[in-house]
Amino acid sequence: MLSVVGRYLIFLGKLFTRRETFKVYWNRFLDECLNVGTSSIFIVAIVAVFIGAVTCVQTRANLVSPLVPVYIVSNIVRDMTLLELSSTFMCVVLAGKVGSNIAGELGTMKITEQIDALEVMGINSASYLVLPKLLASIFTFPLLAIISGFLGILGGYLAGTLTGIITPEDYIYGIRYSFIPFNVFIAIIKAFVFGFLISTISAFKGYYTSGGALEVGQASTSAVTNSCIAVLIADYLLAELLT
Repeated sequence: MLSVVGRYLIFLGKLFTRRETFKVYWNRFLDECLNVGTSSIFIVAIVAVFIGAVTCVQTRANLVSPLVPVYIVSNIVRDMTLLELSSTFMCVVLAGKVGSNIAGELGTMKITEQIDALEVMGINSASYLVLPKLLASIFTFPLLAIISGFLGILGGYLAGTLTGIITPEDYIYGIRYSFIPFNVFIAIIKAFVFGFLISTISAFKGYYTSGGALEVGQASTSAVTNSCIAVLIADYLLAELLT
């Protein structure tokens, strides 16, 4: 276990040594933003809308006391979405999509000796291949968290108003009631940290793949599993630090 952690830390150090020119990284950064961020918008939107809708419906169904005002439903949807669903839950989903993609891509390049070819040409393969993915992840994940938060609250609004369990006025009032702006920054900070963890852990698993096609699949599975565990542990630590 400690040896793996040590290799991971050394791998992180390799990302920032013998770097290429800024222009090379900029072009690759834009390409990775498309692969990591833009291609994930659809799945993020679908998950966020329906999670917000389900949260609204189930919260209203369990508020049976006449002493609890109806606008508390949207208040709960807002806080749950901003603090957990738009960052933690969404990044667990992205760990499966983005993490497996990164690990599979690097694992395939490793077993086909493309990474060795880059090293022979004098290029730091870890920095050239992984650093743009890391930068793209920590840039796009917070943006996806913002989109997810907005769509989650919108999904709750649509589910609540279209089914008649809450009026539009009550829902809007509940969203505004006792709002803490720092909760938005908590979601952004969490997404930033989770983007770093998912991209680096997945890249580490893929970069050190050895064997054949079977091992690439195992590396992708291991990358997703370890990324999810890291996200959940980091979520608890950030919750202790930020709240």
